Amino acid sequence: MILERFKNYLINIEYPIKNKGWNIAGILKKRSNEHLKYDVRSMKEINEMIAKQMSTASEADKLVFETTTYWLIIDNKELKNYVVKNKLKIVYLDTILKELDTWAIEKEVDIN
Repeated sequence: MILERFKNYLINIEYPIKNKGWNIAGILKKRSNEHLKYDVRSMKEINEMIAKQMSTASEADKLVFETTTYWLIIDNKELKNYVVKNKLKIVYLDTILKELDTWAIEKEVDIN
């Protein structure tokens, strides 16, 4: 499960009491000192495409996408603004990577 893999990259972990659009909060080890809320739900097949649904009501600070070698972390507020400004219902990950600031964190064997 993506949550179990991603939590290894965090310290000071906490979990939401209610569904607020995020799954885990914490500080990224060796990357940040800011305590952030992350939406780490897995992508799934929607209309024959691999996708991740999101809500504009989400309280997540960052959206996390997992590839085989990287964690891609996107600022949720920046993404919401991009979607509203461009009147989009579907956003493609390759477009986001070109248009928005994204953190790419290489998966590490030893993250401690």
